[in-house]
Amino acid sequence: MREISVSGKKRAEIGKKASKLQRKEGLIPCNLYGEKKGENGLPEAFAFVAPFSELRKAVYTPHIYVVNLNIDGVEHKAVLKELQFHPTTDALLHVDFYEVNETKPITIGIPVKLNGLAQGVRDGGRINLSIRKINVTAPYKNIPEVLDIDVTNLQLGKSIKVADLSFEGLEIATPAEVVVCSVKATRASRSAAAQADK
Repeated sequence: MREISVSGKKRAEIGKKASKLQRKEGLIPCNLYGEKKGENGLPEAFAFVAPFSELRKAVYTPHIYVVNLNIDGVEHKAVLKELQFHPTTDALLHVDFYEVNETKPITIGIPVKLNGLAQGVRDGGRINLSIRKINVTAPYKNIPEVLDIDVTNLQLGKSIKVADLSFEGLEIATPAEVVVCSVKATRASRSAAAQADK
């Protein structure tokens, strides 16, 4: 996984009014969830702010990053957990981070990359990617930037499901029945098949 550095400082004030003022200053309210748990057993959030100029590189990208957070001089390794955007302007409002270490497995969505020219496409069909990311569980050091899927032998009218895939060192968290990609018949492939049947 690629790495990126973001600096932040602890939030002195929390609440809608404080968050609004922080955004006006180019700072985005963030939470870091880590090992620390509250009385209810749920992970406790550590509230801080980070400059939008630094966060944008990790947010507006197809890549997945491990974020080296420096909050008031203390280092944390984390991944993006959840992003909140304004419903009409699409402005970034809030970021949740999840603290990681080298041994603890995390679950994260990895982009899918289809490799090869499918047999079904050679026969006139069209390949259709149904999901852009597959959720996997592993320590962050084992997580690749993309999941390579070979589609060379994929026939016309056939599909690849999550159940058909396996990646070394990764546990797949997306349900097995989910279709990843398929080759659909096109008008050209149907007429070619009709000609062949005559």
